[in-house]
Amino acid sequence: MRSYVKFAGGVLLGVIGAVAAIIPTASSLAEDAAYGKPGDPIALKIGYIPAYTPAWSAAVLRKKALWQAHLPAGSTVTFDPAPAGMPIVKKLLTGAVQIGYVGDAPAIIAAFNEEADVRIVAALGSSQQQCSLVLVRADAPAMATAEEAANWLNGKETAAPQGSCADRFGRSFLRRLSIAPENYANLGPDAIGEGLTARTLDAGFVWEPLASRLVTEGAARRVASGVTIDEADAGFVLMRQDLKAARPDVVKGWLEAELEAQLFLAAPDKGEEIVDLLAEELPAYGRKALWSALYQDYPASQGGSPDRLTFSFAVTPDVGKELAAATDFLYGIKRVPAGVLRAQAVDDAAARDLLKQRGLSSPVGVVKAQPGGAK
Repeated sequence: MRSYVKFAGGVLLGVIGAVAAIIPTASSLAEDAAYGKPGDPIALKIGYIPAYTPAWSAAVLRKKALWQAHLPAGSTVTFDPAPAGMPIVKKLLTGAVQIGYVGDAPAIIAAFNEEADVRIVAALGSSQQQCSLVLVRADAPAMATAEEAANWLNGKETAAPQGSCADRFGRSFLRRLSIAPENYANLGPDAIGEGLTARTLDAGFVWEPLASRLVTEGAARRVASGVTIDEADAGFVLMRQDLKAARPDVVKGWLEAELEAQLFLAAPDKGEEIVDLLAEELPAYGRKALWSALYQDYPASQGGSPDRLTFSFAVTPDVGKELAAATDFLYGIKRVPAGVLRAQAVDDAAARDLLKQRGLSSPVGVVKAQPGGAK
């Protein structure tokens, strides 16, 4: 039986007690043996979403092989790209991958699952301009304010991927601006892109870098973001608890590499190198779209703000508040069995310890909007 804890701004308020069994099963002992003992080389498989901006630290880890300096000599790492978070969750539950880079909804669903103990061990990028975006088709009339966009959206065809961070934002945006669309369809991000391009869809709620790709290709225009209604989203690093228990050295080593990747992404002088790296990872997107996803400076009328992406590394009160809101949303649409996270779902002690050892505090970096465009 699992117990649950309630978040208040990311701080655990207490544990609802039920004594969990702690005697290892034969299968868990076998899994621990497969991971080896501390100091042994290890073979890791990492699930990540290349086309999800908040998790681009995984792409940096892969392309720059940052893990090599932090894992035991002789270790190997295989990166397993996925189109979305739930395929990664399924592989985490079966042990096909041991570490996953996902958005808030898959992270929460994984933490509730009874099939395996999967925990949130670190925060990735958080933002009001990454998974909280409103795009309209390119031939929509000019809209100088979010209110004008809201008026135009009444009676229109809209869509979002149901259960995603974009869906949570989309429902909130429609409700808070009193928008009554003709239809609010459950479509995947690619289908939304196709609908906006073909003009069979009037508006869609999607995430970066797809949003920037559709804008730079002339298929859509951005009209609002999470800044417009003060709503954020975040990504997270997931890890199997059997790995954490068996290999604290690997946990620390991986988080050291992740911290390096986040610091690299937030460095103001690394923009061209970062875009080059991502262009190799996502060749279909083009440099302009990839640069825009991280750095584009949008006006306030389109939900712009100077902070494009914040790297907290640890689950700070602000990130915890976002996580709590996402959990409550998923409970409301019957995707999880409770409106609060289970006890120990957020297990970022190793990340916090590492920040302390390095003399750092959260956030460790912020990607700022930049004038101009891709070089």
